[in-house]
Order: sequence, then structure tokens, then C-alpha cells
Amino acid sequence: MGSDQEVMGIPQLVHFQTLVTTGGLFLGLLAVKLISNGISLNNLIVALSVVILALFLLIFSADFFIEGAKGLARRVGLPEVVIGLTIVSIGTSLPEILISASSASNIAEAPEFADTAIGNILGSILVQITLILGVVVINKGLKIRESWLKRDGQIMVLSVLILSLFLITEATLQQWEAAILVSLYLLYITWLLTNRKEIQKEEMEDGIQVEVQGTSWSTAAYLLMVLVGLTFAVYAANELIQNVAQIAHELKVPDAIVSTTILGIGTSLPELTIALMAAKRSQGVAIGTLIGSNITDPLLSVGIAGLVYPLAITDAGHDLILYIIMPFTIFGCFAALLMMRTSYEFKKWEGWVMIAIYGIFLITLEAHRRGVLVFS
Repeated sequence: MGSDQEVMGIPQLVHFQTLVTTGGLFLGLLAVKLISNGISLNNLIVALSVVILALFLLIFSADFFIEGAKGLARRVGLPEVVIGLTIVSIGTSLPEILISASSASNIAEAPEFADTAIGNILGSILVQITLILGVVVINKGLKIRESWLKRDGQIMVLSVLILSLFLITEATLQQWEAAILVSLYLLYITWLLTNRKEIQKEEMEDGIQVEVQGTSWSTAAYLLMVLVGLTFAVYAANELIQNVAQIAHELKVPDAIVSTTILGIGTSLPELTIALMAAKRSQGVAIGTLIGSNITDPLLSVGIAGLVYPLAITDAGHDLILYIIMPFTIFGCFAALLMMRTSYEFKKWEGWVMIAIYGIFLITLEAHRRGVLVFS
């Protein structure tokens, strides 16, 4: 970054077009909700209007967040993949963390909330590693660095396997097991930050420089971008979840389908949007966001929920979680790593394969719901 380049601060940021557009979409969303509360309107029309506004808000706020995160990465000398694996992945996993922790706090009165907490986490991992990764790859094929696979990809698979092992034993995640998951995540983050210089050196040796684009902002402005972008992204994702679920109920879509698909996709929308945006500018952030989120979810997200209250899978959710969602999630992770290893490049046709895996999951889910696929 040249010393003669003008550094702009928060006063200039207030007038930045992306922030103005994001703020306008947020106010528009609030206006629709207030108007719908004040007068009688068709619930389906209101829900559709909110979904459209929330989707655009999510896209613009995600773009805003990426600019801030990448700016901070350059300021403190962090490799962009580390930013994706830490700040971005934790931020985009907030919906999963909040939903799972909230579900866990209600388990004492309603045990089925344990199924919601676990199903949401495993469902989100499955959506991200198959459907979302597939969409990102189809949009723009991704080059994969060997270090990402040897370090972060393997940790992702191990995280899912450890969580699965804990759940298989007595179909319960005990609080001490949850403490182990959270501790493993903290160790991973500590290692990443401690070894950030070595990781940066690896990436520079690969011949890929950190790309500086756009206006140079102050550190305070970058922080504001991260906070505002992330806050709006999480808010928009939550609005999408609630209103898509409402649309599903209005159209009489079965609850089983809503809880295992719409919720998983809804909580993964920040990852989808940020990964799509990042793929055009920084493949380190794109891959780091998806792999990092799939490390954050099975360790931190479900770990926090398990610390709140032990997560015991109910009889109603036993077959769905242990025999369908969990195996597909594990298979999806292994399939993604295998395809990334082919020439260390994720080709567009491989993206279609990952989407097909999610499609087969949906077919299996429906077969189980209809009683065609039964586990004894």
C-alpha cells in the first residue's frame, strides 16, 4: 500500500454507496414489517416481500463485510485464508450458534429441541459442503492450495467425525463432550493465529500475492465495515429463515422438510453469499469461509449448545439424524476433499456432483418421510 495513497475514515464511509444502499434496504425491511403490523395484509405477500428485501440486504451487507475483513487482514498482516477460517467463519456461523444455543436452553421443557440443535448443525454442514460449495464452484472454479487440504480440510473432517462419535454413543452429546469440542476449537484458532506468519510465507511461496483493491480505509473504518456488514448479514439471514418457514407453512409444506432443509439452508445463507462474493476477489477467503465454517459448526456451535444443556436425540429424530443426516454429512466432507485433491482444483463439473449429492439427500429424506425407507 503506497504511502502517498489517501486513507479515508469513518466520515467518508458514512457516504459510501454500499453503506447507503445497505442502510436503505434495512430501513425498507423494517418499513414492510411495521406496515404489515399496522394493517391487515396477506401473510404470504408480506413474507415474500420480506424475503426479497432480506436477500438483497444479505448480498450487500456480505460484500461490505468482505471489504472490512480483507482490509483488516492486510492491516495486521494476516493471510486471507486465516481471516476466512477465523473472523469470517465465526461471523457467518452466528445464526447456527444462536439457534442451537437457544434450542438447548429449552430442552428441559421440550426435549425435541435437542433434535433441532443437532439437526441444524449437521444440516448446515451438509448444505455448505455440498449445495453451497457446488454453487460457488459452478459460478467460478476454484484453485486449491495443498496446505488448505493438509491442514484445514483434514481438521474439518476430523471435527465432523469427532462430533459424530460423541453422538453415536448413547445418542447424546454430554456436557463434558461439549467442553472437549469447544476446547479443540480454541486450540485450533490459537494455532492459526500463532502460526500466521508461517502460513503467510507459504502462500507467498505459492506465488499468490495479497491483492489490494479499491479505496484505502482507516483501521476504524474497516472495523465498522465488519461490524455493520456482519450485523446486517445475520439479521437478514434470520429474517429469511423466519419468512421462508412461514411461506412453507402457508403452502402446507411438512414440518419435517422445513426443519431439516429450510433451516439448514437459511442459516447457511451468509456463507453462500460471502463465499460467492469472495470467490471473485479472494479464493483464500472463499475456501476459508466454507471450510472454516464447517470446523466452527461441529466444534464451537454445537459445543456451546451442549454446554448449555446435554443434547439427547429423541426417538422421533433418532433415525433421521443418525442414519440419514450424519452419514450424508460425513460422505459430503470426504467427497469434497477428494475432488479438491484432483489437480488441486475444484472444477465446475465437480460442483454439479456436490449439488447432486445434496439432491440425493433430499430424495432420501422424502423417502423416509413417506415410509418408503425404514430403519429397523
